[in-house]
Amino acid sequence: MTVILPIAIGLICVALMSQLREPHRRQVNAVLVGGAGAAYLSGGGLGYWELVLPAVMTYVAYRGLTNWTWIGIGWLLHTAWDVVHHLKASPILPFAEHSSLGCAICDPVLALWCFAGGPSIFDWARARLSRTPATPIGPAGGNPHS
Repeated sequence: MTVILPIAIGLICVALMSQLREPHRRQVNAVLVGGAGAAYLSGGGLGYWELVLPAVMTYVAYRGLTNWTWIGIGWLLHTAWDVVHHLKASPILPFAEHSSLGCAICDPVLALWCFAGGPSIFDWARARLSRTPATPIGPAGGNPHS
């Protein structure tokens, strides 16, 4: 459950975000990744170092307003911060001991989707389902040159 649930949450987030049309999908994701940079500000346990990620993520989010790759980079930066918090500091949710680990598993799912350009998974599925299978070549396939 420690691995499966965060992956499922990541896929649910992708499905929800797929409902938005471009360019709003990218812009909303840029704002979300910027907000994720501030997730540990309320007592994350690393002192002044907690101010580094929000500063970096603000820049990354700004660049992400026009580029999916920057949003993916932001989710990977947040993943690294999650790992540090899981090992050395306070969890992202104080009442859930392994919440930073779960976030570190979920965030790369979002990053991979962003690196793919943040496509609508529903449009992708429709395109895949509408393709007709190729006709086999050979005597059974009706190739006139056989």
